Amino acid sequence: MIKAIKGFNDILPDQSAKWLHLESILADVLGRYGYEHIRLPIVEQTDLFARAIGGATDIVEKEMYSFTDKSEPPTPLALRPEGTAGAVRAVIEHNLLRGDTPKLWYIGPMFRYERPQKGRYRQFHQLGVESFGSALADADAELIAMTHLMWQELGLKDEMHLQLNSLGELDERHAYREALVTYLTDKQEQLDDDSKRRLTTNPLRILDSKEASTQAVLADAPKLADFLGAESVAHFEQVQAYLTDLGISFEINPHLVRGLDYYNKTVFEWVTDKLGSQATVCAGGRYDGLIGQLKSIGSDSSKPVKSEPAVGFAMGLERLLLLMEAVAPIADVPACDVFVVAHPDVYGAGIGYAQRLRYSRPDVRVKMASATSLKAQMKKADKSGAALTVIIAQQELDDQTISIKDMQTGEQQTVAQDWLSSKEHFSRH
Repeated sequence: MIKAIKGFNDILPDQSAKWLHLESILADVLGRYGYEHIRLPIVEQTDLFARAIGGATDIVEKEMYSFTDKSEPPTPLALRPEGTAGAVRAVIEHNLLRGDTPKLWYIGPMFRYERPQKGRYRQFHQLGVESFGSALADADAELIAMTHLMWQELGLKDEMHLQLNSLGELDERHAYREALVTYLTDKQEQLDDDSKRRLTTNPLRILDSKEASTQAVLADAPKLADFLGAESVAHFEQVQAYLTDLGISFEINPHLVRGLDYYNKTVFEWVTDKLGSQATVCAGGRYDGLIGQLKSIGSDSSKPVKSEPAVGFAMGLERLLLLMEAVAPIADVPACDVFVVAHPDVYGAGIGYAQRLRYSRPDVRVKMASATSLKAQMKKADKSGAALTVIIAQQELDDQTISIKDMQTGEQQTVAQDWLSSKEHFSRH
């Protein structure tokens, strides 16, 4: 028997209803802020991610699904490991920044080769949000405020905790990187193996190490905040001031660096302690240089390439659903609201009734089984979770009525054929 690939999971109907519920709430909040939906390809050129994310990141080095297509010469391609690079590529390719400051969101699967574990899979799903064109701190604060509203709408506001940091600008971060490498080189024997490797590839990621021995070494390490210039400090202070105005509490985490090379200035994470060890559910930050960086690919290097400011975030939907199951479970959603059962001899009349009901009550989900015996159809009705079952046999046709069974109480009554056409008699909510 052929089975799904490890880390690539089926989402079955009893769970997909909860996914749709979650996605509808997120889309509603995004609409309130004026963000527009964009659909992006799953496959992009490998170079897009290598340039955007950084060649020394774990994603590009170890986790990306890469392959070549059948063109001549073959083109290196990759399944997208994250969404921001593709969104920026689309904004540049379709010239969406011309005289505009687009605010976009997308949702869908991402792919990374890593050890599958609870809430983390090789095919996983993210909501991504990107705001282009504003270098001001209000854009950072707006995104954080929007996620804060999402937690309230999902019943998670007491479970999520906001952490902030500033990475400053590239030159500030390079100066800090040199100081950090100098400090850690003398103490590298006290570092865990991953941190030893990152010392020569991506030393800032060492700050994010979960190993107690490494964190002990970092206690006296240089602080990134001490290397920030006046403009970076002022920007970060303004973000904090806006969040304070909005009543959104936060803590400064000087070890928060994010795993991708394109970030600058504000970075943030929403974390929870309800999924075992402290888990990140949503993360993002500012990436003012990425548009210019991707514009420069294949351009005349003698001409300066203008970048555009941008800020965004992504949230993992699997982890979000796990958190909701733990603290604010989504009620099971039945397959339908009304199940129509019709005697095989008058099944055509049953089909017609169900179709008329779907037209007159678009708010009600109506389902039927095949034209088997009444007993077999009633078993399907019981299993469907419907609130009401409509029964139609020859007697109902002769009397121009329907029989209605309340599936919770078992009570049954005979009513006029158009009885369900009125919301007064039945509402799914």
